[in-house]
Amino acid sequence: MRTTERHTCTAFIGTARIATGDLTWVALAVKEALEADNEAQALIFDDSTSRIIEIDFRGNRDDVLRSVAARDLAGEAASTPEAPLRRPGRPKLGVVSREITLLPRHWDWLGSQPGGASVTLRRLVEEARRSSDSKDKVRQAQDAAYRFMMVMAGDLPGFEEATRALFAGNLEQFRHQSGGWPVDVRDHAYMLAAHAFDERAA
Repeated sequence: MRTTERHTCTAFIGTARIATGDLTWVALAVKEALEADNEAQALIFDDSTSRIIEIDFRGNRDDVLRSVAARDLAGEAASTPEAPLRRPGRPKLGVVSREITLLPRHWDWLGSQPGGASVTLRRLVEEARRSSDSKDKVRQAQDAAYRFMMVMAGDLPGFEEATRALFAGNLEQFRHQSGGWPVDVRDHAYMLAAHAFDERAA
């Protein structure tokens, strides 16, 4: 049975963080806050990417829950690949056959390796994944923090300097430039950016 990976999210009304957790719970918290102040403007951010999650808050709580459910179903449908045509490979083991293009000298080298081309390519990919893991985490943290900062702190003093510090890996400067931001915005930006800074700078 296939399961859909779920991420936590965080909701802000203005510069105040009002809820963090599963989307269903956060959406209901936002609905309650909007009912208390119909002039309020709410934003919900995916905690892994800082992309804004769109939910329809019109109607009652059940309508909001249906909006969340419809979004989940749409996301699951989009992430479920269509049944592929039968091709060479070992699908029961999770092995998928796809075309790649290499120069003759690459094929010659692969063919001379123990286990042949397929085994060697899989080994090289796994080694590359392991070696780039820390760099990928830094890049993902930078992207998520920057996306959030653009929306929530783009007009605040120190934004440009904090952005430069984020991509330079300068934690001290990042904290200095964002220190005067609203507390919830500042703290959420810190959380998102955590992996973007070298451990020695923490």
